[in-house]
Amino acid sequence: MTTMPAIRHIGVFTSGGDSPGMNAAIRATVRQAALCGVQITGILGGYDGLVRANLRPLGPRDVSNIIQRGGTILRSARSEAFRTEEGRRQAFATMRQHGLDALVAIGGDGTFTGAHLFYQEHGVPVIGLPGTIDDDLAGTDHTIGFDTAVNTAVEAIDRIRDTASSHDRIFFVEVMGRDTGYIALASAVAAGAEFVLVPERPENIDDLVRSLGGADGRKSSSIVVVAEGDEEGGAFSISRKVKERMPEADIRVTVIGHIQRGGSPSVQDRLLASRLGVAAVDGLLAGEFDRMAGICCNKVVYTPFAEAIGKRKPLDNDLFRILHILAT
Repeated sequence: MTTMPAIRHIGVFTSGGDSPGMNAAIRATVRQAALCGVQITGILGGYDGLVRANLRPLGPRDVSNIIQRGGTILRSARSEAFRTEEGRRQAFATMRQHGLDALVAIGGDGTFTGAHLFYQEHGVPVIGLPGTIDDDLAGTDHTIGFDTAVNTAVEAIDRIRDTASSHDRIFFVEVMGRDTGYIALASAVAAGAEFVLVPERPENIDDLVRSLGGADGRKSSSIVVVAEGDEEGGAFSISRKVKERMPEADIRVTVIGHIQRGGSPSVQDRLLASRLGVAAVDGLLAGEFDRMAGICCNKVVYTPFAEAIGKRKPLDNDLFRILHILAT
């Protein structure tokens, strides 16, 4: 019978792109660990901090007044060193040197890929928390930061709509989403856009032009939301193609960009991050290793990393249908 390792000291870090709510997750992890009598240490700069032993002890008071802050107090980075076997051996040596028994990794697909490999090679007990604005991980209804990013995009689009309607313009609004269109689709429906372009769903430029009323001039102003990774190109590229087919149209482009990553997290992201931070500690103490903690149907679930990173969550086709209905 395999004996479950005792968890007396947990390391917590954030990795990859930052997302609003990461600090709330750190706060919940630290305070639940303290309540359970478990020592906790913050690892600064993601996996690179583990390789370089850049650590700081954390207690309940160290995470006061951070739940409302965007970004991450532990800072985030991508680590080339950790991608190598030697780097991971050094990271494991850091854990042994400082008495770390387990890890809480807050991040997205790349973070979990590294955590899964670390567990396979060195048996490190680790739980991941889905901290990414992209919302593309299987095993959770939403990821930490997605709700804030969508709200930021929608607020910007609402403002752009005022200008578009005042000047009879077509605006192409580019939102983040290099590989996925979750932010684009959700913000398009919520902001009343006429069309959305996402990487997962090929769209024909001629279909877009017809939707914009290019043939009969039916619509004088429109909003088209574009995920930055769409197969037709970014918002500037697509707008040029549309302009060729609609030379009479007054077209403008706005790229929202990294504004979506920053700012105070929404209530939903604070709640999600707080629940998952507590769930991370609970899961480690219960032997839930090599897994991501998520929320499905309002229940905490633990999904193996291999499934969370190997099965990208599909876009909701019903939202495309709703967008088409509401844009007519």
